[in-house]
Amino acid sequence: MIKINLLPVKKKKKSAQVPGIVVGGILVTLVSVVIMFYVYYMFTEKEASRKKQVASNDEKIAELETKIKAVTDFEKRNQDYTSRKDIIEKLGKNKTLPVKVLDEVSAQLPNGVWIIAMDLKNSGAEVNAKCTAFTNTDVVNYVNNLKASKLFSDVYLNESVQSQVSGYSVYNFSLVIKVKT
Repeated sequence: MIKINLLPVKKKKKSAQVPGIVVGGILVTLVSVVIMFYVYYMFTEKEASRKKQVASNDEKIAELETKIKAVTDFEKRNQDYTSRKDIIEKLGKNKTLPVKVLDEVSAQLPNGVWIIAMDLKNSGAEVNAKCTAFTNTDVVNYVNNLKASKLFSDVYLNESVQSQVSGYSVYNFSLVIKVKT
């Protein structure tokens, strides 16, 4: 038996297929957008971490600058202390120098010579002495005694003048003596 269907049959429409290039273009665009968002996120994270690093470095620099200032202040105070200590030590050494010079000058004094005046100059590094002697030989002996002394480095006889005092002939002379330091 043959059956015939007289009802109209609905034909299904074939769906139009989207071309592959359009699908590929959409996929590439979506992938590109995702990659751009990832790169943007990555760079903003790097920027934030770098800003934190810069802030941290600025804090360290400020802290180190205060330490440097403290060190320079300490070095300045130390230098002041050292210079003051050196001055005090020098004064302590030179405190006894006039006594030593006077003792040595008088110890080398031969008979017939006496000291009229004595002056210490240049913090005790130089002695000017005015003396009187009975004879010129006494003057030479005194100068030689001073030259042989361990305390003095140079002895200069500036002048020696013969004069009359109360009817006696005497020699007035002056010396410049350099003290060893």
